[in-house]
Amino acid sequence: MNPLRIGNASGFYGDRFTAVREMLTGGRLDVLTGDYLAELTMLILGRDLLKDPSAGYARTFLRQMEEGLGLAHERGTRIVANAGGLNPAGLADALRELAAKLGLPTRVAHVEGDLLPSEPGVLTANAYLGGAGIAACLAAGADVVVTGRVTDAALVTGPAQWHFGWGPEEYDRLAGAVVAGHVLECGTQATGGNYAFFRELDPKALLRPGFPLAELYEDGSAVVTKHPGTGGVVDVGTVTAQLLYETGGARYAGPDATARLDTVRLTQDGPDRVRIDGVRGEAPPPTLKAGRCRLGGHRNEVVFVLTGLDVEAKAALVREQVHEALAKNPPADVRWELARTDRADADTEETASALLRLVVRDQDPEKVGRALTGAAIELALASYPGFHVTAPPGRGAPYGVFETAYVPAGDVPHTAVLPDGTRAAIPVPPAARALEAVPEPALPAPPPPGPTVRAPLGRIAGARSGDKGGDANVGVWVRTEAEWRWLVHTLTTDRFRALLPETAELDVTRHVLPNLRALNFTVTGILGEGVASQARFDPQAKALGEWLRSRHVDVPEDLL
Repeated sequence: MNPLRIGNASGFYGDRFTAVREMLTGGRLDVLTGDYLAELTMLILGRDLLKDPSAGYARTFLRQMEEGLGLAHERGTRIVANAGGLNPAGLADALRELAAKLGLPTRVAHVEGDLLPSEPGVLTANAYLGGAGIAACLAAGADVVVTGRVTDAALVTGPAQWHFGWGPEEYDRLAGAVVAGHVLECGTQATGGNYAFFRELDPKALLRPGFPLAELYEDGSAVVTKHPGTGGVVDVGTVTAQLLYETGGARYAGPDATARLDTVRLTQDGPDRVRIDGVRGEAPPPTLKAGRCRLGGHRNEVVFVLTGLDVEAKAALVREQVHEALAKNPPADVRWELARTDRADADTEETASALLRLVVRDQDPEKVGRALTGAAIELALASYPGFHVTAPPGRGAPYGVFETAYVPAGDVPHTAVLPDGTRAAIPVPPAARALEAVPEPALPAPPPPGPTVRAPLGRIAGARSGDKGGDANVGVWVRTEAEWRWLVHTLTTDRFRALLPETAELDVTRHVLPNLRALNFTVTGILGEGVASQARFDPQAKALGEWLRSRHVDVPEDLL
């Protein structure tokens, strides 16, 4: 059987608008997918839905389809996207109207059932569905399938189940599709975007990376590649980086199958081609992950600019002044952070300046609104020399909180709404396996002692990091066996905490993935209540891995 060619045209709501056209015109595709949903996106769509009951989906996708429907029809490409958000039925209706306006015989289906019963104070609540509903829609002849909250990998597992006719207990094959889907889901992150070793790649290729596609085979193996002539690079390193992104231990759970990341093999299969095989799968867990977004209160921030001499003293003065001004009715949460971006004897004013960031939170919008803006602005002529702020403080804004929960799979009415309107109930997988940690594998012998050089960890190690609710993960990998022997014995959890002092008091778990020459660290609670709460300078932990790579360690001379 010929491989199923699945491409990706979106890694988030707001990704490159022209990617749909680029992917549909750049080469043959059987299926084009798009991932539009993230934890923060659900909060945004929830607020949209409060204002307009017909909203709640990614309107960008509908605009892309004004051209995309015709291109896909001409080429026989199916389209599968989770752009339905909180209102997949509404998006499906809008697509039918668009197809009729364009004179196209496009058959549209959608998947629903992920919306969970409302709870007091909760704005959105969704379970993460698998790919079986997508497969049912495609089997019924759908040209376009839109979903609400499914797992990112389901955009690939669904078409694979439909195309190959896999049963629900073919776990190795399903797990292979899960891994391929995870590599594709973030778009150009698999083709050189956000890549740790970007300086080793052709700078011109990185200007506009092409979006990835996978050639998926009946046995569950895949080759990740991209359309000929597009920018970017696909190699073992770029695929490893994306494979580690926002994952945790060796068991990567999903509603279709649990993929064993410790079995994944990556090999270069030619220019811009990486083969993924060897993936082993297990029955999915008996529960589905669910995400809940609620409004946590209101927040505001002011960034004071401290220029030249006496930065610490200037910061102390303005902190005390603001504290006094807010003392009678202080916000519930007040946080200060001084970023020493200044340099001594700087030749520009900007590089002579440090930034002092004040963030306040409270349930009462007034406490973070006029009370704060007044306290800050009234100091303009009465504080440290050179007083100014990066922007006038505003009225404050509501912020969200993301919470993870788990619900029994049987309690979620996974439903495929077929092109003719028929509603097909999707059964719960016939078997389940509770998640448990994989024992740490045997480690290679440590390298022999020898001379070392103090150098950044990133001289030999790549990293990619991201968020999962209030937690962060940092995947770290190297490219040779000698580097692996050193890394696995050097970068322990204690060393990780020492290198990243923000994690010193947090729960840090290390997962060892020898096939990938990688370590994956989970840092519990570093992001507070999730990205929407903006609890830290880097609220999605996107650069946590790059901070780690910049830290200096003793590296064996023969590795440099």
